[in-house]
Amino acid sequence: MTRKILCATDGTEHSAHAVELAAEMAAKLGAQLSICAVNVARGGTRGPLIYTWEDDQVKKVLDAAAAVARKAGVSAVNELALRSREAAAAIVQYAEENGFDHIVVGTGDKRGVSRLVLGSVASDVAGRAHCSVTVAR
Repeated sequence: MTRKILCATDGTEHSAHAVELAAEMAAKLGAQLSICAVNVARGGTRGPLIYTWEDDQVKKVLDAAAAVARKAGVSAVNELALRSREAAAAIVQYAEENGFDHIVVGTGDKRGVSRLVLGSVASDVAGRAHCSVTVAR
C-alpha cells in the first residue's frame, strides 16, 4: 500500500504533470505527499561551487507545486529543497533514507540523440529506486 509519495519537480511543464498525478494519488490514497526540487551543483573542482537556482527560485518552484497539490485535495504537503551534483541520485537517496514507497517524476519528449546526450532523470530514478516509480507524461 502506498503511504508516502515523493514527487520531484523542476518547475517545467513536464514536471507539472508529475505534481498533478502525485497530488491526485495522494488525495485518493490518503498518502503523505512530499514535493522536492533538486538544486544541481556545478563546478567546484577548481572554481566555486555554483548551484543551478538561487534559493528564492527553488522556493517559488516548491510553493507553486504545493499549491497545485492543495488544490487537488492534499491537506498537508511537505516541501523539500535538496542539493546535489546529480538530481536522480538525490531523489532516490532521499526517498530510500526517509521510507518513501512511491516516487513520481515527469519526463519530456527526449528521443534519439538528445536522449543520449542529455540523459533522463526519470529513467535514472526508475532504474535506481528501491520502490515503485511512476513516470508522468
